Amino acid sequence: MKLRRLLRKIPFVGSHFAPPVVPVVKLYGVIGGISPLRRGLSISSLDRDLERAFAMNSAGCVALSVNSPGGSPVQSALLHQRIRDLAVEHKVEVIAVAEDVAASGGYWLALSADEIFADPSSIIGSIGVISAGFGFTKAIERLGVDRRVYTAGENKSTLDPFRPENPDDVSRLAEIQTEIHESFKGIVRARRGERIAAANEKEIFSGAFWTGRKALELGIIDGIGDLRSVLRDRFGPKVKLKCFGEQRPRLFRYFRSTAPTTPSDWFDGALGTLEVRALWQRFGL
Repeated sequence: MKLRRLLRKIPFVGSHFAPPVVPVVKLYGVIGGISPLRRGLSISSLDRDLERAFAMNSAGCVALSVNSPGGSPVQSALLHQRIRDLAVEHKVEVIAVAEDVAASGGYWLALSADEIFADPSSIIGSIGVISAGFGFTKAIERLGVDRRVYTAGENKSTLDPFRPENPDDVSRLAEIQTEIHESFKGIVRARRGERIAAANEKEIFSGAFWTGRKALELGIIDGIGDLRSVLRDRFGPKVKLKCFGEQRPRLFRYFRSTAPTTPSDWFDGALGTLEVRALWQRFGL
């Protein structure tokens, strides 16, 4: 095994006897914590896989296979920065290939690559910030329920769904969303540079999303293609892929580690499932 790795590092011998091996990190699913029963993409869940992938630098490239509708902007930013830091540390090129969707935080992850590719029908973009919830004031009135909340701090119960909507709360949320949106736009400008035309920025940053073909016209991706074809074009038909991430535990350990223990766990799990479903359905998936 050690001899094989050594041979790969010798330019002529490695290229003649051993096909190049490109590590592929799978970034599949919603970003951030979902519920006690389901784990999304996060720096804690992916850091080890990222380190292992970038340590395999025989091909000088790491590929990201992205299929995510977004989620937590914080985890998106942390993962993005971790990938960039590793790329600089190991002097490795990063290529991202979108599958069904790389939108919102999913596109934020793709921006950590030097080049982004997608299928013509992939959903790309959604460069914006969204917050969604429900109001239950009429429901508790019909049920005859009194809501009792006690706080120290006048803004502690901001956006309480069991109270009438407060315009000041909405205004405060809008300020936070604007700040996060500006950070997102800054990342897009920094990573895409002149590949996006200034005339298109209003459309690009509107929160809209497009097919891969339209995304290529707008300059937010670099080409059309699937993971295997892109890597074959780059490294030859004999290229091998070594996948990291999305490793499912054995069945027994899975049920032991995720089985709900309280009614609250069941409730949180159900809400988490609905939230995940809503994120995917925003893009018709």
